Amino acid sequence: MGATGDTDAAVLVRLGEPLHVMRLSIPAAAPGQVVVDIAYSGVCHTQLHEVRGRRGEDRFLPHTLGHEGAGTVLAVGDEVTKVKPGDPVVLTWIRGRGREVGSTVYRSGDTPVNSGAISTFMRRCVTCENRVVPIPKGMPLREAALLGCAIPTGAGSVLNAAAVRPGDSVAVFGAGGIGLSAVAAANLVHAQPIIAVDVLDGKLDLAREAGATHVINARQRDPLAAIQDLTGGRGVDYAIEAAGRRETMELAFRSVRENGGMCVLAGNLPKGERISLDPFDLIKGRRIIGTWGGGTVPDRDIPMYARLHLSGRLNLSQFITHTYRLEEVNQALDDLEAGKVGRALLDMSVENMGALR
Repeated sequence: MGATGDTDAAVLVRLGEPLHVMRLSIPAAAPGQVVVDIAYSGVCHTQLHEVRGRRGEDRFLPHTLGHEGAGTVLAVGDEVTKVKPGDPVVLTWIRGRGREVGSTVYRSGDTPVNSGAISTFMRRCVTCENRVVPIPKGMPLREAALLGCAIPTGAGSVLNAAAVRPGDSVAVFGAGGIGLSAVAAANLVHAQPIIAVDVLDGKLDLAREAGATHVINARQRDPLAAIQDLTGGRGVDYAIEAAGRRETMELAFRSVRENGGMCVLAGNLPKGERISLDPFDLIKGRRIIGTWGGGTVPDRDIPMYARLHLSGRLNLSQFITHTYRLEEVNQALDDLEAGKVGRALLDMSVENMGALR
Protein backbone atom coordinates (compact mmCIF):
# COMPACT_ATOMS: atom_id res chain seq x y z
CA MET A 1 0.00 0.00 0.00
CA GLY A 2 1.32 3.49 -0.80
CA ALA A 3 1.69 6.46 1.53
CA THR A 4 -1.58 7.97 2.72
CA GLY A 5 -0.77 11.69 2.87
CA ASP A 6 -0.13 13.89 5.89
CA THR A 7 -1.47 14.28 9.39
CA ASP A 8 -1.33 16.76 12.26
CA ALA A 9 0.15 15.27 15.42
CA ALA A 10 1.23 16.32 18.92
CA VAL A 11 4.92 15.43 19.23
CA LEU A 12 7.15 15.21 22.28
CA VAL A 13 10.40 16.85 21.22
CA ARG A 14 12.08 17.33 24.61
CA LEU A 15 11.20 16.04 28.07
CA GLY A 16 9.62 18.63 30.33
CA GLU A 17 8.57 20.89 27.46
CA PRO A 18 5.12 21.40 25.91
CA LEU A 19 4.14 19.17 23.02
CA HIS A 20 4.60 20.55 19.52
CA VAL A 21 1.69 20.17 17.10
CA MET A 22 3.25 19.60 13.69
CA ARG A 23 2.51 18.24 10.24
CA LEU A 24 3.82 14.72 9.60
CA SER A 25 3.93 12.62 6.47
CA ILE A 26 2.34 9.18 6.84
CA PRO A 27 4.40 6.21 5.64
CA ALA A 28 3.06 3.29 3.66
CA ALA A 29 1.37 0.63 5.77
CA ALA A 30 3.49 -2.47 6.13
CA PRO A 31 2.00 -5.97 6.28
CA GLY A 32 -0.09 -6.24 9.44
CA GLN A 33 -0.60 -2.48 9.76
CA VAL A 34 -3.81 -0.42 9.70
CA VAL A 35 -4.31 3.26 8.87
CA VAL A 36 -7.01 4.90 11.00
CA ASP A 37 -8.74 8.25 10.72
CA ILE A 38 -8.95 9.16 14.42
CA ALA A 39 -12.09 10.89 15.67
CA TYR A 40 -11.25 11.12 19.40
CA SER A 41 -8.29 10.32 21.62
CA GLY A 42 -8.24 9.91 25.38
CA VAL A 43 -5.79 11.90 27.51
CA CYS A 44 -4.24 9.85 30.29
CA HIS A 45 -1.73 10.16 33.15
CA THR A 46 0.60 7.89 31.19
CA GLN A 47 1.14 10.64 28.62
CA LEU A 48 1.38 13.24 31.39
CA HIS A 49 4.22 11.29 33.03
CA GLU A 50 5.97 10.94 29.66
CA VAL A 51 5.75 14.63 28.82
CA ARG A 52 6.87 15.75 32.28
CA GLY A 53 9.87 13.40 32.16
CA ARG A 54 8.71 11.23 35.05
CA ARG A 55 9.34 7.93 33.29
CA GLY A 56 13.09 8.33 33.06
CA GLU A 57 15.32 8.62 30.02
CA ASP A 58 13.55 8.69 26.66
CA ARG A 59 15.76 7.47 23.82
CA PHE A 60 13.05 7.68 21.15
CA LEU A 61 12.65 11.48 20.98
CA PRO A 62 11.06 13.03 19.05
CA HIS A 63 7.98 10.81 19.15
CA THR A 64 4.22 10.79 19.01
CA LEU A 65 1.95 10.01 21.96
CA GLY A 66 -1.46 8.63 22.93
CA HIS A 67 -2.70 5.10 23.51
CA GLU A 68 -6.51 5.12 23.41
CA GLY A 69 -8.95 6.39 20.85
CA ALA A 70 -11.61 5.62 18.29
CA GLY A 71 -11.93 6.20 14.59
CA THR A 72 -12.53 4.70 11.16
CA VAL A 73 -10.23 2.43 9.18
CA LEU A 74 -8.91 4.13 6.06
CA ALA A 75 -6.68 1.40 4.67
CA VAL A 76 -5.03 -1.87 5.65
CA GLY A 77 -1.72 -3.47 4.77
CA ASP A 78 -1.22 -6.96 3.49
CA GLU A 79 -2.17 -9.89 5.75
CA VAL A 80 -4.72 -7.86 7.78
CA THR A 81 -7.96 -9.83 8.12
CA LYS A 82 -9.48 -8.42 11.31
CA VAL A 83 -10.72 -5.09 9.88
CA LYS A 84 -11.35 -3.46 6.52
CA PRO A 85 -11.67 0.13 5.25
CA GLY A 86 -14.78 1.81 6.62
CA ASP A 87 -14.91 -0.20 9.86
CA PRO A 88 -15.35 1.80 13.10
CA VAL A 89 -12.68 0.74 15.58
CA VAL A 90 -11.32 1.32 19.05
CA LEU A 91 -7.56 1.86 19.26
CA THR A 92 -6.00 0.40 22.40
CA TRP A 93 -2.55 -0.13 23.84
CA ILE A 94 -3.68 -3.53 25.14
CA ARG A 95 -2.64 -6.25 22.73
CA GLY A 96 -5.45 -8.21 21.14
CA ARG A 97 -5.81 -10.63 18.25
CA GLY A 98 -3.87 -10.02 15.04
CA ARG A 99 -0.45 -9.03 13.76
CA GLU A 100 1.96 -7.06 15.95
CA VAL A 101 4.10 -4.45 14.18
CA GLY A 102 6.18 -2.73 16.79
CA SER A 103 6.90 0.74 15.46
CA THR A 104 6.29 3.35 12.79
CA VAL A 105 8.43 6.28 11.69
CA TYR A 106 6.70 9.43 10.43
CA ARG A 107 8.57 12.41 8.99
CA SER A 108 8.45 16.15 9.57
CA GLY A 109 10.34 17.41 6.56
CA ASP A 110 13.69 15.64 6.79
CA THR A 111 13.29 14.84 10.50
CA PRO A 112 12.16 11.34 11.50
CA VAL A 113 9.47 11.21 14.21
CA ASN A 114 9.16 7.91 16.02
CA SER A 115 6.02 6.10 17.11
CA GLY A 116 5.34 2.90 18.93
CA ALA A 117 2.75 0.38 17.80
CA ILE A 118 -0.01 2.89 18.61
CA SER A 119 -0.30 6.68 18.82
CA THR A 120 -3.56 8.62 19.05
CA PHE A 121 -2.58 12.29 19.63
CA MET A 122 -2.92 12.72 15.87
CA ARG A 123 -5.64 12.96 13.24
CA ARG A 124 -4.51 9.89 11.34
CA CYS A 125 -2.23 7.12 12.51
CA VAL A 126 -0.56 3.95 11.35
CA THR A 127 -1.08 1.23 13.94
CA CYS A 128 -1.19 -2.55 13.78
CA GLU A 129 -3.88 -5.19 13.61
CA ASN A 130 -3.64 -6.27 17.25
CA ARG A 131 -4.21 -2.70 18.55
CA VAL A 132 -7.58 -2.18 16.85
CA VAL A 133 -10.92 -3.72 17.77
CA PRO A 134 -13.99 -3.41 15.52
CA ILE A 135 -17.11 -2.12 17.26
CA PRO A 136 -20.81 -2.03 16.36
CA LYS A 137 -21.56 0.60 13.71
CA GLY A 138 -24.10 2.28 16.00
CA MET A 139 -21.52 2.92 18.72
CA PRO A 140 -20.65 6.66 18.92
CA LEU A 141 -16.94 7.21 18.44
CA ARG A 142 -16.81 9.85 21.18
CA GLU A 143 -17.78 7.34 23.85
CA ALA A 144 -15.91 4.53 22.11
CA ALA A 145 -12.62 6.36 22.71
CA LEU A 146 -12.92 5.46 26.41
CA LEU A 147 -12.84 1.78 25.51
CA GLY A 148 -9.14 1.91 24.60
CA CYS A 149 -7.83 2.36 28.15
CA ALA A 150 -10.04 3.97 30.81
CA ILE A 151 -12.92 1.50 30.75
CA PRO A 152 -10.87 -1.68 30.17
CA THR A 153 -8.43 -0.78 32.94
CA GLY A 154 -10.96 0.49 35.49
CA ALA A 155 -13.86 -1.85 34.81
CA GLY A 156 -11.48 -4.73 34.12
CA SER A 157 -9.87 -4.24 37.54
CA VAL A 158 -13.28 -4.96 39.05
CA LEU A 159 -14.61 -7.59 36.66
CA ASN A 160 -11.43 -9.47 35.71
CA ALA A 161 -8.66 -8.82 38.23
CA ALA A 162 -10.80 -8.75 41.39
CA ALA A 163 -13.78 -10.73 40.04
CA VAL A 164 -16.15 -8.76 42.29
CA ARG A 165 -19.46 -10.49 42.98
CA PRO A 166 -22.87 -9.18 44.08
CA GLY A 167 -22.77 -7.99 47.66
CA ASP A 168 -18.97 -7.59 47.84
CA SER A 169 -17.78 -4.28 49.32
CA VAL A 170 -15.54 -2.14 47.13
CA ALA A 171 -13.51 1.03 47.73
CA VAL A 172 -12.13 2.95 44.75
CA PHE A 173 -9.29 5.38 45.41
CA GLY A 174 -9.19 8.10 42.75
CA ALA A 175 -12.20 9.26 40.75
CA GLY A 176 -10.61 10.07 37.41
CA GLY A 177 -11.43 8.15 34.25
CA ILE A 178 -10.13 4.80 35.48
CA GLY A 179 -11.60 5.16 38.96
CA LEU A 180 -15.01 6.18 37.64
CA SER A 181 -14.93 3.16 35.33
CA ALA A 182 -14.22 0.94 38.33
CA VAL A 183 -17.13 2.47 40.25
CA ALA A 184 -19.46 1.90 37.29
CA ALA A 185 -18.38 -1.74 36.96
CA ALA A 186 -18.87 -2.33 40.69
CA ASN A 187 -22.37 -0.90 40.33
CA LEU A 188 -22.98 -3.10 37.29
CA VAL A 189 -22.36 -6.26 39.34
CA HIS A 190 -24.32 -4.96 42.37
CA ALA A 191 -21.43 -4.55 44.80
CA GLN A 192 -22.44 -3.08 48.17
CA PRO A 193 -21.26 -0.69 49.46
CA ILE A 194 -19.31 1.09 46.72
CA ILE A 195 -17.07 3.73 48.31
CA ALA A 196 -15.27 6.37 46.25
CA VAL A 197 -12.31 8.25 47.73
CA ASP A 198 -10.86 11.43 46.24
CA VAL A 199 -9.78 14.91 47.33
CA LEU A 200 -12.06 16.87 44.99
CA ASP A 201 -15.80 17.19 45.57
CA GLY A 202 -16.47 17.58 41.85
CA LYS A 203 -14.94 14.19 41.14
CA LEU A 204 -16.83 12.64 44.02
CA ASP A 205 -20.05 14.00 42.50
CA LEU A 206 -19.14 12.17 39.27
CA ALA A 207 -18.51 9.02 41.31
CA ARG A 208 -22.01 9.23 42.78
CA GLU A 209 -23.43 9.52 39.27
CA ALA A 210 -21.42 6.44 38.27
CA GLY A 211 -22.90 4.40 41.13
CA ALA A 212 -20.94 5.06 44.32
CA THR A 213 -23.12 4.54 47.38
CA HIS A 214 -20.74 6.53 49.61
CA VAL A 215 -18.04 9.13 48.92
CA ILE A 216 -15.13 10.26 51.08
CA ASN A 217 -13.18 13.48 50.62
CA ALA A 218 -9.75 12.47 51.94
CA ARG A 219 -8.88 16.09 52.72
CA GLN A 220 -11.83 16.32 55.09
CA ARG A 221 -11.99 12.84 56.64
CA ASP A 222 -9.55 10.04 57.40
CA PRO A 223 -10.46 7.58 54.63
CA LEU A 224 -9.36 4.53 56.61
CA ALA A 225 -11.49 5.47 59.61
CA ALA A 226 -14.44 6.29 57.35
CA ILE A 227 -14.17 2.96 55.52
CA GLN A 228 -13.98 1.11 58.85
CA ASP A 229 -17.16 2.91 59.96
CA LEU A 230 -18.96 2.01 56.72
CA THR A 231 -17.98 -1.67 56.93
CA GLY A 232 -18.56 -2.28 60.61
CA GLY A 233 -14.86 -2.24 61.43
CA ARG A 234 -14.09 -4.99 58.93
CA GLY A 235 -12.60 -3.24 55.92
CA VAL A 236 -13.65 -3.73 52.32
CA ASP A 237 -13.47 -6.93 50.33
CA TYR A 238 -11.75 -5.15 47.44
CA ALA A 239 -9.94 -1.84 46.97
CA ILE A 240 -9.06 -0.46 43.54
CA GLU A 241 -6.26 2.10 43.46
CA ALA A 242 -6.72 4.35 40.43
CA ALA A 243 -5.04 7.58 41.52
CA GLY A 244 -1.47 6.55 40.77
CA ARG A 245 -0.06 7.95 44.00
CA ARG A 246 2.15 6.27 46.58
CA GLU A 247 0.01 7.42 49.50
CA THR A 248 -3.24 6.15 47.99
CA MET A 249 -1.69 2.79 47.10
CA GLU A 250 -0.67 2.32 50.72
CA LEU A 251 -4.08 3.49 51.98
CA ALA A 252 -5.92 1.23 49.56
CA PHE A 253 -3.98 -1.80 50.77
CA ARG A 254 -4.64 -0.98 54.41
CA SER A 255 -8.36 -0.50 53.72
CA VAL A 256 -9.05 -4.13 52.76
CA ARG A 257 -10.18 -6.68 55.30
CA GLU A 258 -8.00 -9.33 56.89
CA ASN A 259 -8.34 -12.96 55.76
CA GLY A 260 -8.83 -12.46 52.06
CA GLY A 261 -9.29 -8.77 51.27
CA MET A 262 -7.60 -7.77 48.00
CA CYS A 263 -6.10 -4.49 46.80
CA VAL A 264 -5.74 -4.06 43.03
CA LEU A 265 -3.25 -1.46 41.81
CA ALA A 266 -4.39 0.09 38.52
CA GLY A 267 -2.57 3.44 38.81
CA ASN A 268 0.95 4.26 37.61
CA LEU A 269 3.71 5.78 39.76
CA PRO A 270 6.50 7.93 38.33
CA LYS A 271 9.68 6.00 37.64
CA GLY A 272 11.65 5.22 40.79
CA GLU A 273 8.87 5.73 43.36
CA ARG A 274 8.22 2.87 45.78
CA ILE A 275 5.45 1.96 48.17
CA SER A 276 5.86 0.68 51.73
CA LEU A 277 3.84 -2.19 53.21
CA ASP A 278 3.78 -3.82 56.62
CA PRO A 279 4.48 -7.53 55.97
CA PHE A 280 2.34 -8.40 58.98
CA ASP A 281 -0.66 -7.20 56.98
CA LEU A 282 0.18 -9.86 54.40
CA ILE A 283 0.52 -12.47 57.13
CA LYS A 284 -2.96 -11.49 58.34
CA GLY A 285 -4.36 -12.33 54.90
CA ARG A 286 -4.50 -9.01 53.09
CA ARG A 287 -3.56 -9.39 49.43
CA ILE A 288 -2.21 -6.96 46.84
CA ILE A 289 -1.87 -7.39 43.10
CA GLY A 290 -1.17 -5.24 40.08
CA THR A 291 -3.15 -5.34 36.87
CA TRP A 292 -2.03 -4.82 33.28
CA GLY A 293 -4.97 -3.10 31.61
CA GLY A 294 -7.47 -4.65 33.99
CA GLY A 295 -6.76 -8.16 32.70
CA THR A 296 -8.66 -7.15 29.57
CA VAL A 297 -9.02 -9.41 26.54
CA PRO A 298 -9.71 -6.64 23.99
CA ASP A 299 -11.55 -8.65 21.34
CA ARG A 300 -13.86 -10.09 24.00
CA ASP A 301 -14.28 -7.20 26.41
CA ILE A 302 -14.33 -4.03 24.28
CA PRO A 303 -17.35 -5.11 22.16
CA MET A 304 -19.06 -6.16 25.41
CA TYR A 305 -18.60 -2.68 26.90
CA ALA A 306 -19.90 -1.15 23.66
CA ARG A 307 -23.02 -3.31 23.85
CA LEU A 308 -23.54 -2.36 27.49
CA HIS A 309 -23.40 1.32 26.52
CA LEU A 310 -25.81 0.88 23.63
CA SER A 311 -28.23 -1.01 25.87
CA GLY A 312 -28.17 1.76 28.48
CA ARG A 313 -26.55 -0.36 31.19
CA LEU A 314 -23.18 1.43 31.11
CA ASN A 315 -23.41 5.18 30.49
CA LEU A 316 -20.02 6.14 29.10
CA SER A 317 -21.06 9.73 28.32
CA GLN A 318 -21.03 10.68 32.00
CA PHE A 319 -17.28 10.12 32.27
CA ILE A 320 -16.33 12.65 29.58
CA THR A 321 -15.98 15.97 31.35
CA HIS A 322 -13.78 17.99 28.97
CA THR A 323 -13.13 17.99 25.22
CA TYR A 324 -10.24 19.80 23.56
CA ARG A 325 -8.95 20.46 20.06
CA LEU A 326 -5.67 18.77 19.16
CA GLU A 327 -4.03 22.20 19.27
CA GLU A 328 -5.10 22.48 22.93
CA VAL A 329 -3.36 19.28 23.98
CA ASN A 330 -1.01 21.04 26.41
CA GLN A 331 -3.96 22.68 28.16
CA ALA A 332 -5.57 19.24 28.42
CA LEU A 333 -2.46 17.87 30.10
CA ASP A 334 -2.27 20.85 32.48
CA ASP A 335 -5.93 20.40 33.46
CA LEU A 336 -5.40 16.67 33.99
CA GLU A 337 -2.44 17.35 36.25
CA ALA A 338 -4.47 19.91 38.23
CA GLY A 339 -7.26 17.38 38.81
CA LYS A 340 -9.81 19.41 36.85
CA VAL A 341 -11.04 16.61 34.60
CA GLY A 342 -12.72 13.22 34.88
CA ARG A 343 -11.81 11.93 31.44
CA ALA A 344 -10.58 14.37 28.81
CA LEU A 345 -10.76 13.77 25.07
CA LEU A 346 -9.02 15.32 22.10
CA ASP A 347 -11.57 15.94 19.35
CA MET A 348 -9.87 15.66 15.97
CA SER A 349 -12.68 17.19 13.92
CA VAL A 350 -11.77 20.42 12.12
CA GLU A 351 -15.16 21.84 13.13
CA ASN A 352 -14.30 21.69 16.84
CA MET A 353 -13.20 25.29 17.27
CA GLY A 354 -12.89 25.45 21.05
CA ALA A 355 -12.60 23.42 24.20
CA LEU A 356 -15.84 22.50 25.90
CA ARG A 357 -15.77 23.24 29.62
